[in-house]
Amino acid sequence: MNHHWSAYKIIKVPNWRGSVEQHSIMAVYTRLLSRTSALGPGLLPSPLSTLLVRTMATKSQKLTDEERTSELAALMAAGWAMVEGRDAITKTYIFQNFNKTWGWMSRVALQSEKKNHHPEWSNVYNRVEVTWSTHDCGGLSRKDIVLATFCDKAFTDN
Repeated sequence: MNHHWSAYKIIKVPNWRGSVEQHSIMAVYTRLLSRTSALGPGLLPSPLSTLLVRTMATKSQKLTDEERTSELAALMAAGWAMVEGRDAITKTYIFQNFNKTWGWMSRVALQSEKKNHHPEWSNVYNRVEVTWSTHDCGGLSRKDIVLATFCDKAFTDN
């Protein structure tokens, strides 16, 4: 799997004199880790740590032709469909009642938070329409396959 690491991207960082220096994100991160004894080992100040972690995260890659053939076929057989005009998949789930619907949506929401990837969805009473697509790569990624499969499993377990 290809990962796009931007840890060596150059960013501008204000120094203690008020002027701006250019450093790689990795250099800034390493320097902060070595100077955070007052905060505890390995802890970073919150806003900067959030910026660094998000910037150093891997960028999603679109599914390859091979992945599309193997992985999408199973989802299509399970009722998923391609969205017309987009590189996205969609499925509608129908539940027995609103409580079961809400419970399923809660499970999907929690898993989505863990994976830091969120669905486009709408809900009316016992019906949920879900669409998966990865915005940072402009189409379907492995994240979409994983979470669409989770949706189906959570529905079956419901």
